[in-house]
Amino acid sequence: MSKVVKFGGSSLADANQFKKVAEIIRADEERCYIVPSAPGKRFKDDTKVTDLLYQCHERVSAGEDFAKAFKPVRERYDEIIKELGLKLSLEDEYVKIGAAFRDGANSDYAASRGEYLNGIVLANYLGYEFVDAAKGIFFDSKGEFDGDITNACLGAILEKKPRAVIPGFYGAMPDGSIKTFSRGGSDFTGSVVAKAAGAKLYENWTDVSGFLVADPRIVDKPAGIEVITYSELRELSYMGAGVLHEDAIFPVRSANIPINIKNTNAPSDPGTLIVPSADDMSAKYLITGIAGKKEFSAISIEKDRMNSENGFMRRLLQVLENHGIFPEHMPTGIDTVSVVVNSHDLDGQREKLTQRIRDVVRPDHFEIIDGLALIAVVGRGMKSKKGTATRVFAALSHADINIRMIDQGSSELNIIVGIDEKDFENAIRVIYDMFILSEE
Repeated sequence: MSKVVKFGGSSLADANQFKKVAEIIRADEERCYIVPSAPGKRFKDDTKVTDLLYQCHERVSAGEDFAKAFKPVRERYDEIIKELGLKLSLEDEYVKIGAAFRDGANSDYAASRGEYLNGIVLANYLGYEFVDAAKGIFFDSKGEFDGDITNACLGAILEKKPRAVIPGFYGAMPDGSIKTFSRGGSDFTGSVVAKAAGAKLYENWTDVSGFLVADPRIVDKPAGIEVITYSELRELSYMGAGVLHEDAIFPVRSANIPINIKNTNAPSDPGTLIVPSADDMSAKYLITGIAGKKEFSAISIEKDRMNSENGFMRRLLQVLENHGIFPEHMPTGIDTVSVVVNSHDLDGQREKLTQRIRDVVRPDHFEIIDGLALIAVVGRGMKSKKGTATRVFAALSHADINIRMIDQGSSELNIIVGIDEKDFENAIRVIYDMFILSEE
């Protein structure tokens, strides 16, 4: 069985990175299908090719000559081709792109050309076939990804091509126009290709050696995560942990295909293996990871006998829905409920929302509490171990950090605490110390 291998922009930023990528691919004959991103930054103040293309599109739309606006993009690819010693010219492709820009092609088309051109270069360098993603990845008339048609069409294409490069980030609308996924969408493309190819493994190569237990900007040299389940990854990604595009999980999860996050610059590192399920004993630590986000608000409501008032929660949630507010968490008591929401969702409508809630549910007490941060402690081993929550609370108590909210799902996969934003970084550090440093 084959492996699908996706390389991020930093992995393909210049010719030297291309050479590293080729060496990785050639080291394993099962790495048959390659999904490249557009070239990323070569150094700190560099500009990603995708951003150059967005800039080019804006300049051409404003009336600037295409050749001048496109020059920085052209120079990036021509430099890579020259330094790799390839007998390849992208001149015809540049002409097609220029004609499309002048004819009013949309920004999705413009942005997608980074992956498209990079795919052509990488395929030529590897000696693989090039498959335009627009020929096998499709969106419906509403702009939503069409998984069934994509899986059938792309699967049929790949069945006839033992080795191929399929650029990430984009596909085609029913009318043939180009549509891109959200930023980071090459991760999703890799997952889609893995499912269509019936791959045994989806390798996602980037510039880090997998997931870390905590944010390295907060915790000094945090431990790595060796194995994580899809469910744990969803919990951590939702709470702000990066590395992998969140939507990339679903196609491979439905096909029970594991994902291995690897480092292009340290290929011997094991990285992080993401699996459908894992035995509790496979976890090195009791918890798998810690993640969190700031800028939350709690809509706090108190009302006597609230729990026996028929339709109370439905009416409250309907008010929030009508104002376009999505509840993140809803810890409740007999006579109280706190609805935790993104603070930005309240912008410009606090007064109207407050009045509407008072009119509809008639609370005894109502207030909006700002400045909250949420931290999720996630781990599949927590459900079989007693005292996990106690240890979380003890760590925060010893650090004199006040807990404003507690929420634990029925799966016992995570514990979420709400704290003041000012305590956010320290809270993550003390929880890390409690569960990781104390166990090493």
